[in-house]
Formats: sequence, structure tokens, C-alpha cells
Amino acid sequence: MEEQYFIIDFDSTIIQTEGLEELAQIVLKDNLQKEEILEEIKTITNLGMEGKIGFSESLKKRLNLLRINKSHLESLAKVLKKKISPSVLRNKHFFKTFKDRIYIITGGFQEFVTPVASKLGILENHILANTFRFDKKGIVLGFDTKNPLSRNNGKVKAVKTLNLKGDITVIGDGFTDLQIKNLGAAKKFIAFVENINREVVSKKADQIVGSFDEFLFVNKLPMSLSYPKSKIKALLLENIETSAQLALEKEGYLVELLKTALDEKELREKIKDVSVLGIRSKTSITQKVLQNANKLKVVGAFCIGVDQMDLDALTKSGIAVFNAPFQNTRSVVELAIGEMIMLIRGVIDKNNKLHMGIWDKSAESSNELRSKTLGIVGYGHIGSQLSVVAEALGMKVIYYDLLEQLPLGNAQRVKTLHELLKSSDIISIHVSGDRSNTNLIGEKEFSLMKNNAIFINLSRGFVVDINALAKFLKAGKIKGAALDVFPAEPKSRDEPFKSLLQNLPNVILTPHIAGSTQEAQKQIGGYVSGKIIDFINTGNTYLSVNLPDIQLPKQGNLHRLLHLHKNVPGILAQINKILADENININGQYLKTNAAVGYVITDVNKRYNQDVLRKLQKIPDTIRFRILY
Repeated sequence: MEEQYFIIDFDSTIIQTEGLEELAQIVLKDNLQKEEILEEIKTITNLGMEGKIGFSESLKKRLNLLRINKSHLESLAKVLKKKISPSVLRNKHFFKTFKDRIYIITGGFQEFVTPVASKLGILENHILANTFRFDKKGIVLGFDTKNPLSRNNGKVKAVKTLNLKGDITVIGDGFTDLQIKNLGAAKKFIAFVENINREVVSKKADQIVGSFDEFLFVNKLPMSLSYPKSKIKALLLENIETSAQLALEKEGYLVELLKTALDEKELREKIKDVSVLGIRSKTSITQKVLQNANKLKVVGAFCIGVDQMDLDALTKSGIAVFNAPFQNTRSVVELAIGEMIMLIRGVIDKNNKLHMGIWDKSAESSNELRSKTLGIVGYGHIGSQLSVVAEALGMKVIYYDLLEQLPLGNAQRVKTLHELLKSSDIISIHVSGDRSNTNLIGEKEFSLMKNNAIFINLSRGFVVDINALAKFLKAGKIKGAALDVFPAEPKSRDEPFKSLLQNLPNVILTPHIAGSTQEAQKQIGGYVSGKIIDFINTGNTYLSVNLPDIQLPKQGNLHRLLHLHKNVPGILAQINKILADENININGQYLKTNAAVGYVITDVNKRYNQDVLRKLQKIPDTIRFRILY
């Protein structure tokens, strides 16, 4: 079998950007025409990379726009070391293992290419690049025009000069890389599109790879991960904040973002090749959906509630679930306080009258929050924070919760819901999405409330009997109400909304937006996507909704095995016996269980063979077995 050699481009392949464009940013730092010159350089770069102008012409035109000195180049090298493509950096082991067969051939310059490539363990005499000419003061006068790489088809000539005896594979993003194969100097050209996809180049490639992991995976070469991230498909529904999409894309995942929810039939079809699913409150994950979710590893609920999914079925399938338990707390609290003020002051009705031309300046039925009693039903993250803000406004706070919760400030717990309803001027609901809370507040509960009480529900639509609320509002028993959630909600803005509460006086209706502020959604997007990435990358399940909490740091030069199983005795012993029989030493191991499942993370220091993996997968009561790296 012939030796295999790898010719790798530098700009937009080894590094995430174009070296000369980064150099221009440094050189033009204080230049008033910086943006115009940068745009011109970028245009020239693209023309060259797409083969629309010769490389020599491209290089001359770009350098003529810059006045460069050695200090600029030193600064550039420091910048580029921080901009190595993530998937390349992940696979330093490959570069060091195959250093005798890897060459960097680039139209860039030795002065900034060598410091970066050397960081990956690439041999200096395997780095072929252009060189600058300097004057005595270190100012760049030009470049060495005798160097083949400064000319058209220079990369082809450079490869042929190496006289390599074996199969040559070229990995790059530009036309000059493609030319190495087209002009007979290499057997295969692989388009690397992690940083940029030049379609005019990639459509002529033998392979297109979204990351270096994928290149190694496809070509059966040793890689740091067991599966390339660019092959992990993520589906984000319900217009999830773009920070989540950007975080997942930065990690190398293939991300699809839809603005609406999907019904069961649509999701069953869409989920077939999805590894990561992101939802909000309107998408239901049922057992039927999961029957088609063969690749699904993790679900991110970009909201607080998880009652829209079958957690038991997800757990039995070995699929981790993460939510955002407190990231939108402040947004919900602020809306609740604002609505209390609007309702107790009668602002809604006065606003409506003024729009009709009626000037009602009366103080009748207009009150302050100060000294009023706020009854909070559900004293979790939101309820407890609401109590703090309400107390700061001079309110007396009481709360009811099934669980013993630490009261904040001067809040007082009452023993029964009925006691709270009878004692409160304002009632605000903040219970969980547990279905046992269905119609928690109905006709009986409204009848117990004070005359002219104000009622707010920002928790779940099914918690309140809407017919009963409408009846007591019309009768004047309830002074005003604010609802953000409803028993039936439209899936999109195109579907009409209907409710018995529409057009009633002193009623605020909002379309499930209590937690929907830009600040909250950005925090949720960052938090949940971070949990997803950590689970995919390290196996950590810390703060998972359904799997046992395990959090272990990634350890260098080890292999990580993840084993999820039914919570039955003896699984750990079987795992360790299999590893011991193969003389595999365990460097770190952690087991944790909940009522349904057990989860083991094992780090081993020896390469495993396929027999080991098959044996681990075949342990009775195994739900899912995964290799990370």
C-alpha cells in the first residue's frame, strides 16, 4: 500500500480567516479609509480564491494597499494563534502523529504561517509559503518573486517539487488548492468548508467536509472525537433566540431554525436525522415522535416548563433533557408587578375610554399597591423573586406551596390555598406545569376571594377555569385580571385566538410573553445551548431534568465511555469486568442513579477495540452506550 500524504492549505483552513485580511486590520488600525481598503482587499481575495484572477495578480494588488513592517507581522502571528480552526485544534494529535506526511502549502507568508503551524506540531521544513523582502528598518518592500508560490499555479509546482511517492490528498477552500489536483499533482481534493464555502470550488471537490473531524472520520483516520460535529444535526423550533443557533453553529453543528412549532405528524417526519432538538412551550414530544428519533441525543427546552414532553419516554430512550429554570425569572416578575399596578389603578379601562374620547379623571376604584396583601401561589424561582420586589413596594406578602420553601424577606407561608385566597387583595399564580394543577383555580376558589380582588396567572393555561373567571369578572366579584397563558393557544401568529375573556373590562391578555424579553431570551439561548454542548462534548448531565446529575471535566489523552442503563444492580461491576478482562485501566469513573436509570462515565487510558465496545453495548438493561473521544 502506498504512503498517504496530506497537503493542507493555511488561510480559512488551518486558521478561521484570511491571514492578509487580518494583517490589513492591524496595519490599517488608525487609517481613516480602513473600511474601504478592507473591503477592496476582501474582494480581491475572493476573486483569486474563485479563480477569476491569477494568484500573482491577487497577491500584488492586496500588498500594494498596505504599508507593512515587522512589528505588524509579529502582532499578526499572535492574533492568528488564537484563530486556529476549532476542529483543527481539537485534532493536534493527528498532526503530531502524521507530521512526516503533512505539508502546509500556502500563498501566505512564512513570517506568520510558521509560528501558527508549528503550534500544531507541523515540521518547519514541511511549511512552504511566500517570504517578504524588508529594508533595513524592517519595512516590507515586497516579496520574493522567485518563490514559486508567488506565481500562478505556484502550489502545483511546489507539490511537484516535493517529489512525494504515494497518494496525495489536498485539503483546502480555494481555487489554488483545487488546481493541485486538476493539474495532476494530487489524487484527491477535499473542500474544507468549516470557515467558508466557495461553491465554485466545492462543487468540483471529491469530498466536502464541514470540519477536520469529518475529514478524519470519512477517511478513517484517528480523530479526537468519535463522531464529527459537522454531522450532528440540530433542529431549533419556535423562533428560539439566535444566540442559541450561533453557539451551536460555532461548535460545528448543522443547525436548522424554524419560526413555528410542529405538530406530532410534522415532528415525527422532521426528527428522523436530528441529534439535537430545541423547543419552547408549544411543541409536544410524545412517544410517537420518539419512535422516529433514532439519532436524538438531547432536547433543550428553551423555557422553564417541560410538561410539553413525555419525560418518562425520553428517559427510557436515553435522551437528556435540559431547560432554563431561572433565566427568565426577572422578566416574568416585572410583568406581574406592572400588571398589578395597571389593574389596581384601573388604567386599562381609563385607557380604553380615552381612546374613545371619554375623559374620566376620577380616582374612584384607583388604588396603590402599598399596604395591599399579595398572595403568591407557588413559591419557586419566580414566586420567591416576586415576593422580594413586591415587599420593596410596600406590600405584605403571603404564599402557599406544597413544599417547604425558605421565605425571603418578610414573606409568610400559609397552610392552605383557601387561607391565601381569603386573605389576599391580589393573587398571582406561579405553579409548575404538573397536570395535577389542572383547574387549581375554579368556581369554588374564585368565590373564596375578597370582593374586588385582582387575579394574575402567568404560569400555565390549564391551571385556571376560564369559564369561572369570566363569570366572576362579569359579576364584579373580581375587579380585574391579567392572563398570559391559556388552555388552548395558537401555534403561530397566523392562527386566530379566541377566549371568553376578550373585551371584558379591566382585563389584560398577553400572548404567552411573560418571559419573552430580549434579555431573558438571550440568557435562555446561551444557557440551554451551553448545556447541550457540554452534554454532547463531555457527557455531563449537571442540571438535566431527567438524567442523574454528573459533571466531570474533560481529561487529556484519555478515552471517555458513557453508559446509560436501567437502574438495576450489578451494571457497574459488569462494565468494570469487561474493561479488566481487556487489561484496560480506569483513570476516572463516576456512577449516579435516579429512580429510573443509572449513568456511568468512565475515562480509560488505553485504546479499546470493537469487541470491548460490543460487549459494553450488550450488557443487559443497557439503554444507550456512547463513545466521546
